[in-house]
Parts: sequence; structure tokens; C-alpha cells
Amino acid sequence: MKWIEFEREIKTKDIRLFTPLDVQRFLGRTKIATRFLIHRLKKQGYILSLKRGLYQLSDGHVPDLYLANKLYEPSYVSLEFALSYHRVIPENVYEITSVTTKATRRFSALGKSFTYRSIKKDAFTGYISKREGNYNYLIADPEKAFVDLTYLRIIDNKKPISRFVDKEKINSSKALRYAKLFNNNKLISIIKTTLR
Repeated sequence: MKWIEFEREIKTKDIRLFTPLDVQRFLGRTKIATRFLIHRLKKQGYILSLKRGLYQLSDGHVPDLYLANKLYEPSYVSLEFALSYHRVIPENVYEITSVTTKATRRFSALGKSFTYRSIKKDAFTGYISKREGNYNYLIADPEKAFVDLTYLRIIDNKKPISRFVDKEKINSSKALRYAKLFNNNKLISIIKTTLR
């Protein structure tokens, strides 16, 4: 298959990020033929590898937060990045931080760092869907980002953040409901004390 045909197929179907299985399905190719096609197109510079098994066209662009959700699923953007996004903390955060129910991981893609911290399935909630152009992504609401970060700081034996937090932007009863999902008495106590 020629590059022009591949590019036309991808753009016609409006596929921004794709896996070898996606290519196999929409081109009707075998697994081996797909692997060789992707290898060739990558070598020629037509497609970029974002991580093993996830690609985009070289001239393609997807928003960072959408990419964060797709690099490691299931996940939603949270922690320091979400707190900065919601203006709960004054700093600009450049590393895109997320939580997942899978193992903790870190990826570099398109010159950016993406970090994923693991939380229990029962606490995997408290995110909202936002839209940027044609892309939807999931990001924690301010309360959940604060609780997620506080929980992980406890796990890492670090002090909870509280000094530069704009507490006016956090609903304390909502944060407490999220904290209870972790079933961690220390977390519940810190959330009560910090947000009173």
C-alpha cells in the first residue's frame, strides 16, 4: 500500500491516534502485513510512535490532555496538573499528571512527560469530561484532584500540600466524600483538618 492511500484512509475515517489493530481492521490486512506497513511508514517518517503500539500521523496534532487519556487507559488527568488547571494552586505545572487503576507508569511523547499514579478502583471517580476542539478528555474536578494528591503524598510519606491551596475553590463536603472512597483514616482526617 502506498503512503497516499494509507493517509487518505486515516484522514477519511478521522483517526488521530491508532494502534496496529485499528490499522488491521480498517485496511483488512493480516497482523504481519500490518506490522510491516507500520514499520515502513514509521521508518519513512510518515507516522510517529507515541509509545509502543500507539501512533499518529507525523503532521497530526491532538491536545495534550486527550493524549494523556489515550497513552494509558483507563486514566484521567489529576493531581498537580489538574489543580493548576482549575487554578487551585498558583503554579503552572508542565508535567501532565494522571491517575489510573493500573500500575504506576511514566511516558515521554512528543517532547512532554506524562505520569500516571495508581489508585484503587473504588476511588476511580470524580472526573469530568471537557472538550477541546473535536476532542474530549477526562480531568478530575478540583476536589478529586486535591484528594488524589493528598492520598498519594500520604503513601509517599510526604507532607500534604495546603499552604498555597485556594481553599475557596474546593467544596469541603465533596472532598470528604471522595476521601472516604479510599478507606484511609489518615486521609479523611487530613482532608477534614485542611479544609475546615
